[in-house]
Amino acid sequence: MSFLTALRRISSWMPVLQRSCTRSCQVGARATCRLLHTPDHAHAVNTCQRQRGATSLQTRAFGLSAFRPKSTDDLGSSNGFHEEGEDEDFLEDSEVEELFQQQIPAGIGEEQHRVFIVHPDVKWGSRKQHLTTAELMMAEAEGLVNTLENWTVVDKMILSTKTPEKKRIFGKGNFQTLTERIRQTAGITAVFVNVERLTPLSERDFEEVWGVKVFDRYSVVLHIFRCNARTKEAKLQISLAEIPLLRSRLKNEMANLDQQGGGSRYIGGSGETLYEIQQRLLKEREIKIRLALERLRKKRHLLRSQRRHREFPVVSVLGYTNCGKTTLIKALTGDTGLQPRNQLFATLDVTVHAGQLPSHMTVLYVDTIGFLSQLPHQLIDSFAATLEDIKHSDLLIHVRDISHPETASQKVNVLNVLKNLQMPDRLMNSMIEVHNKTDLLTNYESAELAALPISALEGRGLEQLKEAVEEEILKATGKQILDLKVNLSSPQLSWLYKEATVQDVQVDADEGSAVVKVIISTAAHGRYKKLFGKNGVFSH
Repeated sequence: MSFLTALRRISSWMPVLQRSCTRSCQVGARATCRLLHTPDHAHAVNTCQRQRGATSLQTRAFGLSAFRPKSTDDLGSSNGFHEEGEDEDFLEDSEVEELFQQQIPAGIGEEQHRVFIVHPDVKWGSRKQHLTTAELMMAEAEGLVNTLENWTVVDKMILSTKTPEKKRIFGKGNFQTLTERIRQTAGITAVFVNVERLTPLSERDFEEVWGVKVFDRYSVVLHIFRCNARTKEAKLQISLAEIPLLRSRLKNEMANLDQQGGGSRYIGGSGETLYEIQQRLLKEREIKIRLALERLRKKRHLLRSQRRHREFPVVSVLGYTNCGKTTLIKALTGDTGLQPRNQLFATLDVTVHAGQLPSHMTVLYVDTIGFLSQLPHQLIDSFAATLEDIKHSDLLIHVRDISHPETASQKVNVLNVLKNLQMPDRLMNSMIEVHNKTDLLTNYESAELAALPISALEGRGLEQLKEAVEEEILKATGKQILDLKVNLSSPQLSWLYKEATVQDVQVDADEGSAVVKVIISTAAHGRYKKLFGKNGVFSH
């Protein structure tokens, strides 16, 4: 980059710097976000918009917590959830969209990429993978690239290394072999190094040697997230997760300018160097996003309270990406709006769907974001708000793709993420493990006795799963199964239909009464006794 080019770039930033001084948000935090604008922006926006349009899910997104029933009949109540405080959002939808589209890390948003994948096969040490193989890790890396529209894998290479912590990852001989292979492969526009994160120094060095854009798992997965994001919260969380990439890019650009004597110069008499200005703008952007996410977190807490008041049990369905969570929820609920896709991270915005158990009790199934191995904590932390609702569930269902060659490794990764999220012991101990996609195996028999074999696609094993869910929900929620004697001339029966799950009604016409078998929470039973007295309860 020439110094003249750098000055032109600085000039293009000046309107942004002025906005950062004049524009303030509702709580007084000042921020601006139009940083390091790139010519790739328009390509990235168009590509992601087309990809979102082509695969749009007809789901009821609930902002990670809010439940909106399809109709008032779905839940036996005329009152839906009302999102209180909607007018007090920290950021308007248009501002969130501006934040989301203003800055896309360089190169990631190209209209298309022809990708060379290199997987470092670590031979020993703490970074060696023990539950998988280099070939399987390479296959997953290919799956990530193929998930993106107009991205194709043109070549791939597994290369052993004993020094993954060094700047060039590989030894001198292997690095030379890799470089020659990349240069000899025609049409490459990017190299995907299949590691969690590359340091800014490594990324810069690779790009200088290979002459193309270089990605790691962090940047590729983030781009998949970006193309699948639909709700305000998902877009904000992606924007937050991109901050480390922007900082890495800033370091590299400043290093280029410093070599030409430009990066340390003061700008416009402000007393700040270009690097200091950019660091400050990134920090202000991060603060603004975190404040907006905190406001949404408080709103989710309110919505959870509303849901708890209505006493619908919540079942979070989780698992490794592409394990069949959405297909399972569609099979359990009959929700035709769900359109599962055979794609990594097809579900990013968490949605909720109502279904009935054998007792006719209504439960809410929460479709969560899929997990993936070898993702940095920074990325998980950015999406901690998304996963926060799992902690407030009544039950977890862990779905495993039992046909996948890495199913054991995937299970370990999911459990590790749950552990890092400090999931309550009550949820970990009661979690139901489901072995999905048994239709892809011949005469499958599980070696894990507690696991339930199913095929969500073919509907096999679903009744046993519903029974297991019902059993655990009754334990977790403290609901009781009671026979209540009601007077048919009183509002008792209609009250029970509204506030409890009525399973059976045995009418005695001569007496004008009925015995009603119900599933009822302790709180609702207390209200019932207060309204109608303590008589007429039979043990069950």
